[in-house]
Amino acid sequence: MNVKILGAFAAVALLAACSDNTAATAGNGASAAAAGIVPGSQEDLVANVGDRVFYDLNKSSLKTDGKATLDRQAAWLAKYAQNNVQIAGNCDERGTEEYNIALGQRRAAASRDYLVAKGVAATRITTISYGKDRPTALGSNEAAYAQNRNAITSVR
Repeated sequence: MNVKILGAFAAVALLAACSDNTAATAGNGASAAAAGIVPGSQEDLVANVGDRVFYDLNKSSLKTDGKATLDRQAAWLAKYAQNNVQIAGNCDERGTEEYNIALGQRRAAASRDYLVAKGVAATRITTISYGKDRPTALGSNEAAYAQNRNAITSVR
């Protein structure tokens, strides 16, 4: 019962915040201030742009959805020119450590090269490969593997 009442109050507060045209609005229509997200922050990047690009098994070529995410990142980086980023390439748990470090580096480089081609200064982007050492999803199944084959952009 209390959860329903709190939910109703939260919905009213959200609607009231969205009706204020002077507030900076986030990409999902909610007020950035109401969401507590600082424009130009890592949280802003994650919530309103997307911070990761996913890859196919043993591939470092960008897919259509990855290019769309990087297009949004390039626009965001143009808006927040003071921000530098690091792109971390990651792999699933299969393969040797050496192979996955090299593949992760190719994935990070592919994302970096795409952003540079979209006008982001190369000096604003660093890359690193974690290979299979930093999985984002736990498990030894295709769903977890697919989440772990990525390049993650972080504000530095």
